[in-house]
Amino acid sequence: MREIWKVIRREVRIFRQRPVYILASVGVMIFNTVFYVTFMQDGLPHDLPVGIVDCDRSSTSRSFCQQLDATQLSQVVYYDDLHRARRDMQTGRLTAFIVIPEGFNDDIQASRQPHIAYYVNSLYFVGGALSYSSILTMLNLTNGAVQRQFLRARGVSEGEILSRIQPIVLDAHQIGNTTTSYGVYLNSVLLPGVLEMIVILITVYAVGSELKYGTSRHLMKTAGGSLVKAITGKMAVYTLIFTVLGISLELFLYHWLHYPIKGSVWWMCLDILLLVAAAQAAGLFIIGLFPNLRLAVSVGAIYSVLGFSLAGFTLPVEAMLPGLRGFSAIFPLRHYYLFYVQEAIFGSGFAGWWQEVVHLLLFLGLPLPVFRRLEDAYVNQRYEKD
Repeated sequence: MREIWKVIRREVRIFRQRPVYILASVGVMIFNTVFYVTFMQDGLPHDLPVGIVDCDRSSTSRSFCQQLDATQLSQVVYYDDLHRARRDMQTGRLTAFIVIPEGFNDDIQASRQPHIAYYVNSLYFVGGALSYSSILTMLNLTNGAVQRQFLRARGVSEGEILSRIQPIVLDAHQIGNTTTSYGVYLNSVLLPGVLEMIVILITVYAVGSELKYGTSRHLMKTAGGSLVKAITGKMAVYTLIFTVLGISLELFLYHWLHYPIKGSVWWMCLDILLLVAAAQAAGLFIIGLFPNLRLAVSVGAIYSVLGFSLAGFTLPVEAMLPGLRGFSAIFPLRHYYLFYVQEAIFGSGFAGWWQEVVHLLLFLGLPLPVFRRLEDAYVNQRYEKD
């Protein structure tokens, strides 16, 4: 333990002398947490600008526009011609626009099928998807109102009218996010993913900088010639920092912001600790496999970013290509997310997430295959130059 404490004291001095460590760990984590929490504090986007080109100007078309404007998601912007609406959507001022054709009301009264064209800007995924959903809902409601008016004129009873307009009634129950808040949906996994990225990059940089600046032999001498003691002492400092950041993040989300959680926040703290340990092991594997600081940092960044895409919280893994389903298992964030689903959403306890604990612990064996390669690079200072 004497050599390990020497390495720890040495690493604390380096940490204090190089502000990049505190900025890249604590500073980046605090910035991202504040940014995403405040950015999504309203939960769901609202008052999305939707343009309407009303060529009919009838009572029916005006009623449709007023009802669309009354929804929480949409804010109607009126246009006189199609070209201006199209130009504003192409420049990002609109998320969608609708063209109500001339003779819209007359076609309805004559039992002809009027055609309404709507254009959605899917470049802004969330805004475009929500605008599309709002427009489609209002079109369906308008269609139902027209059918109800015709059936009433024919003397059909109200009960029969409702059974014809809506033969199947949906009873939806949203589990784990009843308010449909994008903050809960994204921040619960996005912010731990940011922490995972920080852990991997800081681990790669802390270990790789000893090679780049030619101080690896001094580190090995301080550790008594043992790479195990050198890495243990070096990582102990960052493990403590990342542990504090991870537990603070979980308590901030589930205690301070009251994000919905059916299970225990302390089990979620265990989840974040396992994520930190797995990310550190992945970082050691990367720098051991590529003893070149710039290359290792690039590989670590790519690996971390892919973890966001393949974790499954934005697109279900089951909907991905068959090859990607198995590939998603090599990212710690995927197993953190599965743990989160079982504990925070379903509250299933140990029986639901013990397999994910095993998977995250398996990551701790990643540095073993590259241990000799990293030791050789440290002892002989075989740093692969850029």
